[in-house]
Amino acid sequence: MGPMTGVVPGLPAGYRGRAACAEDVPVIHGLVAACETELYGQVETDPGGIAADLARPGMELGADTLLVHDAQGRPAARAWVDRRSEVDVHPEHRGRGLGAALLDWAEARARQAGTERIVQTVPDSDAGAVALVRSRGYGPLVRAWLMEIAMPREPALPQAPQGVTVRPFRAGDGPAVHRLTEDAFAEWQPRRKAYEEWAQHTVERPTFAAQMSSLAFVDGQVVGAVLALDLPDTEDGYVERVAVAHDHRNRGIARLLLRHSFLAFHRAGRRSCTLWTHSGTGALGLYERVGMTVRRSATTFVKDLSEGAEGPPPA
Repeated sequence: MGPMTGVVPGLPAGYRGRAACAEDVPVIHGLVAACETELYGQVETDPGGIAADLARPGMELGADTLLVHDAQGRPAARAWVDRRSEVDVHPEHRGRGLGAALLDWAEARARQAGTERIVQTVPDSDAGAVALVRSRGYGPLVRAWLMEIAMPREPALPQAPQGVTVRPFRAGDGPAVHRLTEDAFAEWQPRRKAYEEWAQHTVERPTFAAQMSSLAFVDGQVVGAVLALDLPDTEDGYVERVAVAHDHRNRGIARLLLRHSFLAFHRAGRRSCTLWTHSGTGALGLYERVGMTVRRSATTFVKDLSEGAEGPPPA
């Protein structure tokens, strides 16, 4: 099924676009992996993450996705839009106007769908992409940091707070951990995910690492969780999510769980571990206190699509 007539702007000469489908996940992953290798020197996305994005509730693949090929049929760029938006252009095809065309397509589709604003996250090191989104009227919303910790030696575990026990994630823990994480994230992330959507990004993702995911319990109730992924194309362990129940914060539970997950990754042969956090969570200091440092940063940009809106002020 092709993109909606009148929504897709003219692509540069020699390129053609169509809507993506679930069978395109390997192709899209290869495209994104090429972008990440160019920018970061390694692949950080797994096919499960691509599949989960395409399965977002309310996503209409025929209208909300675009996959671009060159004249030889090779994937050159992709985009999707559903409140958030992502645009990726293969390194071999940058500088030809594809990024601008896909940004315009995403905005047009968002306007057609009645979306009030559109969001793009761009690596701060990608000066061309930053300049492009700013030229299209986007302004900064939040800053994000990829944190890392080197683990040349086996990490030590702090003493658990009184009454707190820790064990790895087990089958059947999903619903309780879902409630915990959605409650914790509700303070800065207003849209709650249904279990099925949440699970696709976490515990049902093919790369979910149950043995590296640590849960904290008090009186049999889960009060903290660190959910981890075992990504195949990187040497890093990766923490996907950290959450502690509101009434159990400031007790050292997050630090304890992170250390348990770091230790599990170290014993599996990983000598570093990473996670993303952003300025809206206020958690940067926590990760610095457990010994993590900033590897790189990204900025989430937003554009107000409501009629007559001027957008956020420039940074």
